[in-house]
Amino acid sequence: MIQIRKSGERGHADHGWLKSYHTFSFADYYDPQHTHFRALRVINEDWVAPKMGFGMHPHHDMEIITYVVDGALRHRDSMGNTAVMRGSDVQRISAGTGITHSEFNDSTDAPVHLLQIWILPDQKSVTPAYAEKSFAPVEPGQLHLIASKTGRAGSISINQDADLYVAKLKSGENLHRAFAEGRHGWLQLIEGEVEVNGNRLSRGDAAAVSKTDKLTITAAQPAHFLLFDLN
Repeated sequence: MIQIRKSGERGHADHGWLKSYHTFSFADYYDPQHTHFRALRVINEDWVAPKMGFGMHPHHDMEIITYVVDGALRHRDSMGNTAVMRGSDVQRISAGTGITHSEFNDSTDAPVHLLQIWILPDQKSVTPAYAEKSFAPVEPGQLHLIASKTGRAGSISINQDADLYVAKLKSGENLHRAFAEGRHGWLQLIEGEVEVNGNRLSRGDAAAVSKTDKLTITAAQPAHFLLFDLN
């Protein structure tokens, strides 16, 4: 079973300096039909204007993954971490007992495009932790594991039985993904156009996958997407 979440059906906020699309209920956007999917709680696609951003704010008991698509994002947190992340960089914050952090566009003339993902942890009140890693350049035509429960294959570890992959496909390329029994998938298309088991997805669209043992993903145009494998 595959359910399509169209880009234009997402919640949208335009604050001038911030343009954001909410896949699931977030802030002032509430849709009882789209509050989460399995352990996925938030997928926000943001464009932040130059020199603008989010001041210090708190989080707790959440796995926060930031994937930078393009531009430069400056991070600072209460654990003493600072970083400037660029395209294909991945950051994970295990908020646990509580952290504060800020995120600002580090550029004076170009927006930063990012996806921020919140995943519900499998245990609460863990000691806060931070990690970041660059996955650039990503070789086209393959799924690259960027986050997992155990941090296997060079991925960043998270406190949840979930695997997160990134992939880029050239036009006409395809790849396959098998799901173990009882597992679920979520494909979030960032750029381009793909067919997922015959369902056409355009930029910003997503596909929720349940009771399906295999996906065939074919790029109708050069494509860039995230794929979650969830319990």
